[in-house]
Amino acid sequence: MSHVQEQGLQRKLQNRHLQLIAIGGAIGTGLFMGSGRTISLAGPSVLFTYMIIGFFLFFVMRAMGELLLSNLNYKSFTDFTYDLLGPCAGFFVGWTYWFCWLVLGIADIIAITNYAQFWWPDIPLWMPGVICIATMCLMNLLTVKLFGEVEFWFALIKVIAIIALVFVGIYLLMTGFVDPTTGIQASVTHLWAREGGMFPHGISGFFAAFQIAFFAFVGIELVGTAAAETQDPCKNLPAAINRIPIRVVVFYVLALCVIMTVTPWDKVVPDRSPFVNMFMLIGIPAAASIVNLVVLTSAMSSANSGVFSTGRMLYGLAETKSAPRIFSKLNKGGVPALGLLYSSVYLLIGVFLLYQDGNIMKMFTIVTTVSSIGFMFVWIMILVCYIKYAKTRPALHQQSIYKLPGGAMMAWACLIFLLFAFYLFSQDADTLKGLLAMPVWFGLLGISYLFYRKHHTTPKK
Repeated sequence: MSHVQEQGLQRKLQNRHLQLIAIGGAIGTGLFMGSGRTISLAGPSVLFTYMIIGFFLFFVMRAMGELLLSNLNYKSFTDFTYDLLGPCAGFFVGWTYWFCWLVLGIADIIAITNYAQFWWPDIPLWMPGVICIATMCLMNLLTVKLFGEVEFWFALIKVIAIIALVFVGIYLLMTGFVDPTTGIQASVTHLWAREGGMFPHGISGFFAAFQIAFFAFVGIELVGTAAAETQDPCKNLPAAINRIPIRVVVFYVLALCVIMTVTPWDKVVPDRSPFVNMFMLIGIPAAASIVNLVVLTSAMSSANSGVFSTGRMLYGLAETKSAPRIFSKLNKGGVPALGLLYSSVYLLIGVFLLYQDGNIMKMFTIVTTVSSIGFMFVWIMILVCYIKYAKTRPALHQQSIYKLPGGAMMAWACLIFLLFAFYLFSQDADTLKGLLAMPVWFGLLGISYLFYRKHHTTPKK
């Protein structure tokens, strides 16, 4: 057995890598492309939508942080799920998380192709996706530090784009800008003084925005997957999680607030990115190209995270004999190469789907819904683990250096909120299709578990 294999995953991610991975996870492609639809559904109340989701997910991440730091042998949330809830729960969580990132990666390949066609309309459909998959594979196969570096710059582009949008909006607001297409002057009063006030479509419109807004937060838990490979997790993991509220306020609430003060919510086009519109209003000719670059980067960031996460999940599953043992082997760089390559092969399904007849964007909506619901299941299981941990291991909870504020009561509150979100997903035709697809997945997992259960081991305590 090699030295690398004995040591396991390597702690080579620095604090700046983990911070930007956390930011990248908290800012999804849904913010750039889906915010127009959320604004049209909920009006100014969409600000509360993002604040409420961000509030509860922050405490989900705090629960995950306390659990991960209660035992540094935990590599990710699958490990503490195995330990606290047993091998069956760990099996379902690990494979569901792998499946979620795989589905999201397939959707990203479709999106990347669409974005690439903006500049190269005649490019063969297969080329952007294949190039992206090959590039991500190569970078992730070398070292985890290279993944951290790539994700650092991808996330930085998203941050710069949003900060630029906020400054552009503030400038337009302060100079009394008048939109030439509508003849309406920029004003903060647009947030409450338009017809219908802050809740123009009532409570039903407000709740309808939750379905799309949740997708924007998918990947927020990636900071937990990366925790096993960061230097000084006891310091860096809490720092990354504690800044989530600030990021939600700046990157979601402030950005959308600025958009709606310059362009009233009822003038925002649902199927067009309001980010493109904002840059065009200030007279930047290359606005569409700039935002296309940002959303392309965001999709590549998501695909990159997917390649990273799926490889690590298979590694963790193999360690507990819930996946073929071969996936637990590491290369010289301390990377689970075989698991990574195996997952990447499935991403080619995205390339295949591009050649199928039908509405690709509708297919994109369905697969992203399936992924969102799967991620919500993982968040729920993190909370269930925390409730069990607080009840059965009170001494560990008492000694924790990073306690969940409110303890088990807060975990219960978050759990109820996420279960309510499942109800909201059942109220929309498109998201209902995704919701109904998940029992099929869990049925397949149940059959697979019957084969693997006799081989199970539990993570080191």
